Parts: sequence; structure tokens; C-alpha cells
Amino acid sequence: MARQLDEQMAGRFPVGLRLRILDVGTGQGTQALRLARAGHQVTGLEQDAKMLAVAREALAAEPEGIRGRVRLIEGDGRETGVHFLPGSFDVVLCHGVLMYVEEPDALLAGLARMLAPGGLLSLLVRNADALAMRPGLSGDWAATLVSFDTTAYTNRLGLDVRADRLATLTSTLAGIGAPLHAWYGVRVFTDTAADGATVPPDAASLLAAEERAGRTDPYRQVAALLHLCGVRG
Repeated sequence: MARQLDEQMAGRFPVGLRLRILDVGTGQGTQALRLARAGHQVTGLEQDAKMLAVAREALAAEPEGIRGRVRLIEGDGRETGVHFLPGSFDVVLCHGVLMYVEEPDALLAGLARMLAPGGLLSLLVRNADALAMRPGLSGDWAATLVSFDTTAYTNRLGLDVRADRLATLTSTLAGIGAPLHAWYGVRVFTDTAADGATVPPDAASLLAAEERAGRTDPYRQVAALLHLCGVRG
């Protein structure tokens, strides 16, 4: 997914431009730090105090130049208007957040307002059109049959959350002035891998296969996650 994001950013902005990036639901700060190391100015917004503490600890271990490019704020992604002025960012990331929001439209509209004209909105969501894949591949046929007719699921943390459909998000993005520009599948072949699984010796081939499938129909349509990129008009 990082490669897909970098590709979209490189295609929209001049090489070497220091971008203003908002990472909503920054978690442990992995993406924020990666982008800061690439030279960008990153603001991480996270409502979980424990996760934010981990992110701050990781940031403290970085060189001074990188620390100066990252700002971490405790706050809810649905309240971006409280923290920032409209048009304050060139890129807004919202990765792994929508599944925890029952009605995401207001959140997405708020994120779009944070973008400057031509800005990039990057979303990573659970694919509701492929919820039957994981239980099906695991041989849990009862759960598979239920998954065809719902957008609700239980994630690996044991939390009851929701998934999003590509068609619905495409319509939503158009309605908030950041129409869909590109989309990818994420975890096409690897969704059933156990957390903490050992990296296989042919990891490079695995990543290449995932990358190819994530860009290719019909494979990307059954990916566990969808990476959507909208552009502010």
C-alpha cells in the first residue's frame, strides 16, 4: 500500500515538494514517520491515548530533523474542523479508520474539506464485497454464507466493525468533491496469513504477486482491503 500511495503522490505533485500531510488515525505513527523521513511535513491525529503514546515514543527516537517535521495531536477524525482550517493539507490519509465509524459520510466530508485544491485523499477500508473470502478460504461455511449479505464483521482484535463497498464509496467521494481517481486491492493472497507469521524466503515474489493482483481485475475486486484515492476538485 505504501508503494501505491507514493505512486499517487508522485503523479500529482512536483518532485521534491515538501507536502503537508494529515494522517487521521495515525496509530503507532508508522506511516507518519515514513513520510516524514521522505521529507514531508506530517500531522498525526489519533484519539487513542495509548496508541498516541507509542507514536510519541517512536518519534522521540528519530533524528531531530525528522522530529521537527511531525506533529502528533490527540483528537477524533470526525472533528478535523476543530483542529485545522479548510484547505490546510495537500494529502489526507485515513487508513483503517472507517470500519470503526458507523456512518462515515460526515467524516469523509470533513476530510475532503481539509484538502487544498488538487489534494489527495487516501482511504484504506475493509472490502464489503469480499467479506465471504476469508471464512470461505478457512472452510467456515456457516460464516461464509452469512458474509454474503452483510457489511458487518468481527476483526482480528475481536471487535465488531463494518466494511465498505467500492460503489458506495465511489458515490460518496463524488458527492464531497473528491472523486475517485484510482483504487487498488490490498491483501489479495495473504489475508488468511496468521498475525506474526514468519516472512517466507520468497518474500520478494510474494510482494510482487500482491502488487500485481492489487492492480488487476478481477483479483483486486476480492481483496480483503481496498485502497481508494480521491482528488479534490
